[in-house]
Amino acid sequence: MKKITILIHCEDQKGIIAAVTNYIASIDGNIVYLDQHVDADQNVFFMRLECDMMNESWSLDMIRNDFQINLANRFKMSWEMHTTDQKPRMALFVSKYDHCLYDILGRYSTGELPLEIPLVLSNHNDLKPIADKFEIPFRHVPFTKEIKEEGEAAQIAILQEFNIDFIVLARYMQIITPNLISMYKNRIINIHHSFLPAFPGAKPYHSAFKRGVKIIGATSHYVTEELDEGPIIEQDITRVLHSHSIEDFIMKGRDLERIVLARAIKLHAERKTMVYNNRTVIFS
Repeated sequence: MKKITILIHCEDQKGIIAAVTNYIASIDGNIVYLDQHVDADQNVFFMRLECDMMNESWSLDMIRNDFQINLANRFKMSWEMHTTDQKPRMALFVSKYDHCLYDILGRYSTGELPLEIPLVLSNHNDLKPIADKFEIPFRHVPFTKEIKEEGEAAQIAILQEFNIDFIVLARYMQIITPNLISMYKNRIINIHHSFLPAFPGAKPYHSAFKRGVKIIGATSHYVTEELDEGPIIEQDITRVLHSHSIEDFIMKGRDLERIVLARAIKLHAERKTMVYNNRTVIFS
């Protein structure tokens, strides 16, 4: 028995839920989860469905073809279909900060994340010992403005070599190139503090400390060509006091970055995110 996850979005119209559920029943599927959302302003319907396929004679390719002919064409759906045993392959891009890398690899090693990590890629060699400790292949690709094209070509070749499905920027301190973004549209996840646009620059915590902020936060989003403007996947905040030091701010911020990035990765890996008009629909 295999479990299938289906993601659907299309123009909202009468009969979609009934048609999908009746179809699943017709191919001996048992629905174990179903959630839907309608964006009334855009008149767009979203659905996420999980079902157990009881009839082993139906292959995934057969179901996909049949679904396209009998449902997707009829409702003009955009859709995806996956089996739960298809674990997505994630590449980690890092620079010199190690807190997110340690957290992700720790969660991965304990089986918390439903994915595979076949690759850590960096523009520096500093974090290679961490990848080695977790027995994850490490690739060093120098990347500066002067050698951007060569760096991009090397990154793409390595991503293709390892058959990567999505990328996580675990505090990777370089701007991702438009070509790479287009190849992995809505499949590159970034993490940063939530002071933008109020406190940009290299030392946002110092600026926020001087301003006397009362909350700090972290944001994880999909990467687009507009820097830090991509669809938001996950956010969180924590309160700070006048008695906290800049070091306290940084420590709390890094804790939030770990937690928020891990949540975003898990949501994406479990195929619980859908992107539409630079916004996300996040299913429980």
